[in-house]
Amino acid sequence: MATTQECRSALDTLSGNLAKADGDVRSATALDRSLSCHVTDLDTTFAGRLHQGRIDVTDTYEGPPRDKAEIRLAMTGDDLVAMVGGELNFARAWASGRVRLEAGFRDLMRLRSLL
Repeated sequence: MATTQECRSALDTLSGNLAKADGDVRSATALDRSLSCHVTDLDTTFAGRLHQGRIDVTDTYEGPPRDKAEIRLAMTGDDLVAMVGGELNFARAWASGRVRLEAGFRDLMRLRSLL
């Protein structure tokens, strides 16, 4: 089972990958939205913003998200680490229910290029 530190490191890596991206991925992440990632098996939430193509984690706390972020992710720590490491395909994980992504319709349409 992935640790909280491994999950935080995975989010930092994802943020760096998004910042280096170009084309459709770059435009999809050019949002300014609140974001939460609930790691279900650790019952830990990372909260922050998707801003200028980066994920800025500003808070980490126990339990489910305290506020309803504009973009909400939920998954196990192992799935988060595997997705960022390229071992788990996001689209397949989302389609099978291993990963939950909730956002407004317009944001989902922009984020679809990440799938």
